[in-house]
Amino acid sequence: MTQSKKDLGFLILRVAISLLLIVHGIARISLGIVGDFGIFLTGVGFPLGATLAWAITLIEIIGGLLLALGKWTTPLSIYFAVQLLMGIVLVHAQEGWFVVGAGRNGMEYSTLLIVVLAVLAYVSNGERK
Repeated sequence: MTQSKKDLGFLILRVAISLLLIVHGIARISLGIVGDFGIFLTGVGFPLGATLAWAITLIEIIGGLLLALGKWTTPLSIYFAVQLLMGIVLVHAQEGWFVVGAGRNGMEYSTLLIVVLAVLAYVSNGERK
């Protein structure tokens, strides 16, 4: 495989995961559930749950846009992987592995996203453009 095909493949992967993250944040705002997210975060022990919920939501949108543009790929990929890992720990692990079919709301989707983000962080070689 040529280097240009690899670069195009990683570009497609980076933009696709960025769009998923952006849509996640936009959906939380448009559905009016940022406050609910904040209540959840406070309930599991995080201080300033509402502020943290807004910060996470805005980072999904703004950080997702930056990631799509190839800016700060490594640090953003690591941040989003940790965010998804926290989602697994706090929500999805107790639901099991499967998202649909043999289960519901499990951790398989988040695990796949973490792997994709780990690959992006690795191939970007620490770039912080």
